[in-house]
Amino acid sequence: MLLLAFASCSFTTKKFDNPDKDKLLIQIITFVLEQGHFDPIAFDDVFSEDLFKDYIGIIDPVKRYFYESDYKDFEKFKLTIDDQLKATDITFFNVVNERMLKRIEEAKVIYKEVLSEPFDYTKEEYFDTNYENSEFAKNKKQMKERWRQQLKFSTLSNYDDLYETEKLAKAKEESYVMKTDAQIEKEARESTLKSLNIYFEDFIDDQQREDWFAIYVNTIVEEFDPHTYYLAPKSKEDFDERMSGKLEGIGARLQKRMDYIKIVELISGGPAWRSEELEVEDIILKVKQEDEEVPVDIVGMRINDAIKYIKGPKGTKVTLTVKKVDGTIKDITITRDIIEVFDTYAKSSIVEKDDKKFGVINLPAFYVDFQDYKNINAATDVKKEIERLKAEGMEGLVLDLRNNGGGSLPTVVDMAGLFIKDGPIVQVRSTGEAKEVLKDHDKSISWDGPLVILVNELSASASEIMAAAMQDYKRAIVIGSKQTYGKGTVQRVMDLNNMLRSNTSGDLGAIALTTQKYYRINGGSVQLEGVKSDVKVPGRFSYIDVGEKDKANPLPWDEIDAAAYTPWENYFDYDATIKKSEGRMSNNEQMKLIEENAKWLKSKIDETVFSLNYKKYKEKNESNEEESKRFDAILNYKTNLTFESTSYEKSLIASDTTDLKEKRERWHESLSQDIYIEEALNVLEDLKMSYPVKKIASTVKK
Repeated sequence: MLLLAFASCSFTTKKFDNPDKDKLLIQIITFVLEQGHFDPIAFDDVFSEDLFKDYIGIIDPVKRYFYESDYKDFEKFKLTIDDQLKATDITFFNVVNERMLKRIEEAKVIYKEVLSEPFDYTKEEYFDTNYENSEFAKNKKQMKERWRQQLKFSTLSNYDDLYETEKLAKAKEESYVMKTDAQIEKEARESTLKSLNIYFEDFIDDQQREDWFAIYVNTIVEEFDPHTYYLAPKSKEDFDERMSGKLEGIGARLQKRMDYIKIVELISGGPAWRSEELEVEDIILKVKQEDEEVPVDIVGMRINDAIKYIKGPKGTKVTLTVKKVDGTIKDITITRDIIEVFDTYAKSSIVEKDDKKFGVINLPAFYVDFQDYKNINAATDVKKEIERLKAEGMEGLVLDLRNNGGGSLPTVVDMAGLFIKDGPIVQVRSTGEAKEVLKDHDKSISWDGPLVILVNELSASASEIMAAAMQDYKRAIVIGSKQTYGKGTVQRVMDLNNMLRSNTSGDLGAIALTTQKYYRINGGSVQLEGVKSDVKVPGRFSYIDVGEKDKANPLPWDEIDAAAYTPWENYFDYDATIKKSEGRMSNNEQMKLIEENAKWLKSKIDETVFSLNYKKYKEKNESNEEESKRFDAILNYKTNLTFESTSYEKSLIASDTTDLKEKRERWHESLSQDIYIEEALNVLEDLKMSYPVKKIASTVKK
């Protein structure tokens, strides 16, 4: 066992002549990575060069602190960082960090100088937001010009907001005297200045050495793969809070892409989800608290710093300035709340189509409470929902795993077992060990009727295991994206303090470590390639880089021997049903429009060069808004289907004092507008069983 191997190698601060927490942390981290990671990489010159480039890119992503001369000074360490780590030497970090702190103080002077002078928005000039295309500034003149362009770009939206506010005021009251362009320009600059002052005073100046060092350590571990990361003591507290099932904030999962903070998930039932205004792939540009007049610009900010602005106590309001996927800019105000884990639990609905009743189960995550696994896990809840749907006379089931990022491995094994007699579900391999085949041993089947699984590009990990197993057994038809996310690895969180016999250095935090890879029962991996749907349909993210293959340092795809399993034999028109569905989708006008929209969104994301001329900036925004109108039919699509809660849930709603009724009504409304659900029901109608489905609740045993 991995844990036992670590437990036999405890550390103590006495190993150092000059005890130092940072050095101790480096020693433990490098040991854990070398001994515990599924596919450890060598600490050699290649690693050193990659770490050098990535660390500089992380702490100065927009190249507004370091000069070319700084970079050349740092380059002497490019091929020796690996040697330093082996010797628990942190000279490279010390040199870079000391220079960084110096450049930050200089930057405070520069941005104030830049913002003391008016911007000319009639001038013809352009700004490239892809900072990988830019070089480090050679001198202070170039550095000041870089700041000027960046600040002019970020102030442009302030200028536009103020200008539009003045126009609205004039439209409402003819006697209103609009501010002059000069006054608007000055206010826009002052707003940007206040935003930067708040950022530097509240976060940059508050950063302790341990905070900067945590960034360095995390960069080291992320060289191994995208899902191995360091949790500093404060980050570990946040992680434990998330795992406890209660979050306080807006209910959105964020990720950094280049210098932007984007939304990658909306938690069902959370404030952001309820607002119906935020979407996955929206980019957050600014954050304003309800008791503050000035928003804080978070472009280029570290994600942990940005999250501190966005999170907040229940009942407080936060206004986010977001750039929508179509390029438009919008202010969205959200009231923060506590997001209960209940909102991510499985839920079901019944729908009648052509005199047949079908069930839909939505599963946002493969959740589990390891302290109470028997009662709180996704598999148990899905089984209960199946029984409730069978009581309604269900004749076919849709399991919706779209946007499901995964979760517990034992839970997905148990859930897959609800649909087959028994047999292997997934294969797991650890470094240097024989593969382990995880099986369903329960011969009972909760649902033996027609089954469709819905996936998309954001279906990952446990979702991919579930879809792959059902596909390999030919138990279900998988409908969705060309391929799912492509995460074929397993992680475990290790408390680094448990590695010590004694510790006088303080909390060392934890590490999430990739320790295993999982494989389909046919021997293939979902790593990078994901699960390829039986019926491939376009979606919003079809052309956007959101999968594992688009992350830094992903582990490679490979395959192992197949497990012994017997495919499901109770459909006699499985392949014919897939062909009929493909035919319907290829000729569907709504699907064609969705694909056009996906390509258009990709083209907008690829745009990185923007005009700093206000007239052209405005024309571009208005053009984007006008172009996007041709895709309104996607949002306005309606089926003739009506979805309802099960009798069991109706009884809950009748005595409910929370907003369960509102949540279900909104969900049912979205289902009635969902073309993918509509096609899933068509497929259920087409699937022919070799025996009739029983319409009353029962558990079929074979």
